[in-house]
Amino acid sequence: MNRPFHVAYHVYDLSQARIFYRDVLGCAEGRSTETWIDFDFFGNQLSLHLGTPFPTTRTGLVGEHQVLMPHLGVVLPLEEWLTLAGRLAERGVQFEIPPVTRFAGEPGEQRTMFFLDPSGNPIEVKGFKDFAGLFAK
Repeated sequence: MNRPFHVAYHVYDLSQARIFYRDVLGCAEGRSTETWIDFDFFGNQLSLHLGTPFPTTRTGLVGEHQVLMPHLGVVLPLEEWLTLAGRLAERGVQFEIPPVTRFAGEPGEQRTMFFLDPSGNPIEVKGFKDFAGLFAK
């Protein structure tokens, strides 16, 4: 059984974060105070705290894409990924890397998309038909 992870990082504005994570991504809100909010980020605990987000750079070469580092990500079943990709496009989310298939026909074939939250934190969402390919060589 997978174990949920916990990650915490900064956002500039909790109200904007609440709208994005809850209403756009569909994450259930948990506990909160005046300075932080917890979300159920696809079965994991994400804590967003007021502050200055971490700096990022485009230094991660993966396949044909130069990705923002560091970034938060989640791996979803393909059908759930397709639904989320459609919802994000409908809501006008600007993609850093639009929904695409990576490593087509190879071990670890996956769908991926990158976008930013309102504070500029990069998020990657991967979609797999078969989770057995997640660690394929």
